[in-house]
Amino acid sequence: MPVLTLPDGHALAYSVTGPEGAPWLVLGNSLMTTQAIWADQVAAFSARFRVLTWDQRGHGASAVPGGPLDMPTLGADLVALCEALEVTEATYVGLSMGVPTGLAALPALGGRVTALVLVDGLAASSGAAFWDERIAFARENGMAALAAQTAERWLPSDMGKRPQLATMIASVPLEGFAACAHALRGYDARAAFEDFAGPVLLIAGEADARIVPGMQALADSKPGTRLALIPGAGHLPCFEAPEAFNARLAETL
Repeated sequence: MPVLTLPDGHALAYSVTGPEGAPWLVLGNSLMTTQAIWADQVAAFSARFRVLTWDQRGHGASAVPGGPLDMPTLGADLVALCEALEVTEATYVGLSMGVPTGLAALPALGGRVTALVLVDGLAASSGAAFWDERIAFARENGMAALAAQTAERWLPSDMGKRPQLATMIASVPLEGFAACAHALRGYDARAAFEDFAGPVLLIAGEADARIVPGMQALADSKPGTRLALIPGAGHLPCFEAPEAFNARLAETL
């Protein structure tokens, strides 16, 4: 897997699939998942798109940060990737933490991103208390315990995929999780969302009760933006219900 060495020396793992010269599709992973969460989308769209996935800091094959992160840093990582790979005219799809990561990058990306698809994530933090509790739980009980608990909550309709997701989450280093969870404690990227002039689609799992109201409010705040719900799915509709998710994504592409 190729690695981009960033200006601060951090190693960022990424993958590019699809024909050279094709339109770009950039897929940003969530907290506690690796770029493998996009396997069904890479398979479905790489015949006609140049698909970029990467492991956000502390996840997958990317290096583990030495301390807490913030959203500007994660956004700058995406900018560095797009500049190094000469990404232009891309559709950006962000999942959960990938939503604010993409929005944080938008001002510096300029016209490189022409369309947004935001999945089960918010443009502003819902507060620090939830993330403080999650970090404390992981430190006390370990990533395997957090993985089992999270897989059950995130995949309400497909118990068969829970072991696969739990394995993925448990593979994330504790300090990688904690560093990125810290970035989610307090961020506000609503201005970047409001200023974006291209088409925007919001997608959420219908059963993701913690996120759907905020995403509906986000859709209502921007004329021409709609929220598409994936029936039965939870926080990771691209993984839990890939056929339905891909159908919604294809409508935008």
